[in-house]
Amino acid sequence: MATEPLSTGPTTRRTVLAGAAAVGLTAAMAGGAQAASAASGATGGGRHPVRELFGRLPDGTEVHRWTLENGGTRLRVLSYGGIVQSLEIPDRRGRYANVSLGFDNLDDYLKATTFFGALIGRYGNRIAGGRFTLDGRTYQLPLNDGQNTLHGGTLGYDKRVWDVEPFSGSSGVGLVLSYLSPDAEMGYPGTLTVKVTYTLTPRGSWRIDYHATTDRATVVNLTNHTYYNLAGEGSGDVYGHELTLDASRYTPVDPTLIPTGELARVAATPFDFRSGKTVGRDIRAGHPQLLRG
Repeated sequence: MATEPLSTGPTTRRTVLAGAAAVGLTAAMAGGAQAASAASGATGGGRHPVRELFGRLPDGTEVHRWTLENGGTRLRVLSYGGIVQSLEIPDRRGRYANVSLGFDNLDDYLKATTFFGALIGRYGNRIAGGRFTLDGRTYQLPLNDGQNTLHGGTLGYDKRVWDVEPFSGSSGVGLVLSYLSPDAEMGYPGTLTVKVTYTLTPRGSWRIDYHATTDRATVVNLTNHTYYNLAGEGSGDVYGHELTLDASRYTPVDPTLIPTGELARVAATPFDFRSGKTVGRDIRAGHPQLLRG
């Protein structure tokens, strides 16, 4: 998911972030969703999303769960945090597994610190010292990760109830999740209007599109925080999963996990996945950067 911080001009209202990510888990499961789709006779369009009550927040606000099905894939999403509660994909024999990690009740999500499946904003990852300067002005954010600000602050987008609009058609079925982040929320400048679209395509792929506009200069870095286990939840660790990354450099971090600015080469380090290897092969190699995780 290629997201990056962007800003508008001081008085211009325009799109500050528009990105797309296709989550190709169908291929990773050996085409199982496509096989299931063909076996069931499913065609484009899929089922219209279905809503149900999932729970209530302490103030009584209702949280709903939406179920989407298309191309053999089933996706369940919460209005709270835009959380992906489950992503079920069949293997080549049509046996389904939930390949995302999460909880089966709202209370666990409210207590968790893992950001399971959630939408992250206004700014994903850490901001050093919870402070940044934009157009000559310095902004201080709440600190929620030691001396830094993580994933937007103490009340990021993962803890907000989003407006949800379902859709279905020949291009897929999905949800448009909307959130209005007011000026100065968590210390960030500008009113930010955010829309995130989850789409299940007729081939069973899950696609995420991000779109945001602001009324003044700001910083934006949106993402989704789903954890995956392609063997299915409860199946053990992912150390045996094979991974290929076409990346020749990585960004080292300091002891508080803030990037140092260096672009280090992956060659001769545990971070070299260019030729593909299992996730766990070098995970206990004792590299200083691994020990900082």
